[in-house]
Amino acid sequence: MKHHLTAVLVLTLLGGTADAALYSRLGGQAYYDSALNITWLANANLADTDDFGVSGIGFNGTMSWDTANDWIAAMNTAAYLGTSDWRLPFMTDTAASGCDLAYTGTDCGYNVQTKSGSTVYSEMAHLFYVTLGNTGLYDTGGNLLGCAGFPSFCLGNAGPFSGLQANYYWTGTEYAPDTGNAWYFNFGSSSQYLEPKSGELYAWAVRPGDITAVPVPGAVWFFSGALALLGAVRRRAH
Repeated sequence: MKHHLTAVLVLTLLGGTADAALYSRLGGQAYYDSALNITWLANANLADTDDFGVSGIGFNGTMSWDTANDWIAAMNTAAYLGTSDWRLPFMTDTAASGCDLAYTGTDCGYNVQTKSGSTVYSEMAHLFYVTLGNTGLYDTGGNLLGCAGFPSFCLGNAGPFSGLQANYYWTGTEYAPDTGNAWYFNFGSSSQYLEPKSGELYAWAVRPGDITAVPVPGAVWFFSGALALLGAVRRRAH
């Protein structure tokens, strides 16, 4: 009976929380994000070990925005992991073009808009806040929450990813009012803002959709709330 109850709950979680699940692909080299319908590289700092012949990448994997796009293009030329549609994660302005700085619900600052229905506003912010369940540096009222400190800061949960830096990552989105800048997301503080394209930030490759056609994907990671619920049911079953 206990095994049956656990199995039923797992099936429920697979159906009811698939919107916050990551599915292992290609032996753990990538993870399909069912909420965003994209696939993330498992190594969030692949450029540190594989530059695909692109110059201008720093010793720790950081690079300018233009170099990041060159790196993505070289990855596609090499058909890395068998696909040629890698890109940088994107974000979308939520209101007037440019930074609408606030502590919640806009495109710039903290606790930014991540997703509404089928509309995705920030892929990296959604991963940070929703899927991984991390808490940002400020609450929605602008109160400083603080973080644990070096090296993880606000990135308390990196999920199944390796090389994920508590630091600045480029999006593939230019800053419309001044295209000498591009948007970034900071996994260290949870902020989303703009940076001159000459800045040295990290780059993480994603691709649209699922990297493999699997009829029933095997979930290997769920958001913390689902795991806590499963643990509670197991404890009560004993």
